[in-house]
Amino acid sequence: MIPSTETVTRTKPGRPVDPSVRNAILDAALQLLAEEGYTRMSMDAVAKKAGVTKPTVYRRWKTKEKLAMAAIEQLLGDEAPPRPHPAPSALRSILGTLQNTLFKPDGMPIIGAVMVEQRHTRDLINHFRERVVQPRRMMLQEVLKHAEKRGDLRPKADIDAAVNMLIGSFYAHYLTDEKIPVTWARRIVDTVWKGIAATDGEREIRKH
Repeated sequence: MIPSTETVTRTKPGRPVDPSVRNAILDAALQLLAEEGYTRMSMDAVAKKAGVTKPTVYRRWKTKEKLAMAAIEQLLGDEAPPRPHPAPSALRSILGTLQNTLFKPDGMPIIGAVMVEQRHTRDLINHFRERVVQPRRMMLQEVLKHAEKRGDLRPKADIDAAVNMLIGSFYAHYLTDEKIPVTWARRIVDTVWKGIAATDGEREIRKH
């Protein structure tokens, strides 16, 4: 069992809480989300799997919902936006990071566990959209809007549709139950880019 240092660390203001306890709890929550789903996951089970006491879990997260939110954020982590130019390289960078995250052990099953809560735990799915889905969509949109301003996209290119195809391709491939190729991010970007990139002729017209 991982010893809880909560009491010790909180007796001296300014001293950080042991991060190994926090990580153990979040790792346990992620495993249970994937194995049991959100509804059957319990704070008792998380504490037992993490090797800590239930009060240790509750000191950090008051509800199962908040714990699940924190666990999902840890799974996906923070991602710095790449340089927007050249656009295909930036898109491949964003999707490469997404691929590495989604296809970690239990990555997609955890996202599936969140999605089935749409009708029952609205705050959880809304948090997932706001903190996980939207930031990555915005990064892709910013790269494509920058390319549009540079004249690198075809006139009236559908940026929203392109973003949906780029991200949605990962979920579609997962449903085939086949292992996703390591080259997938490059392949899907190259395919979508061919459909929205300006031709040499279109670029020449814009110059005049």
